[in-house]
Amino acid sequence: MEATIFGMNEAQITELGMTYGVGGLMLLMLLIVGNLARKSNAGKTGTFALFLALTLGLVGFIAKFVIQYYLNIR
Repeated sequence: MEATIFGMNEAQITELGMTYGVGGLMLLMLLIVGNLARKSNAGKTGTFALFLALTLGLVGFIAKFVIQYYLNIR
């Protein structure tokens, strides 16, 4: 008998967390970087540099989902 939590198995909970949990943390990171740029009076170029440098790691994570979608990998 497979153990379930709230009617979901381990694989479903993991998929839910990786999709929505990490997505929510990414949104929080964008809000933090925006707040940092606003409080430091970075200007347009400085704000662009902050977002480019501090959110570049998010691109790889988003690219993974885009590649999986186009190749129909589940």
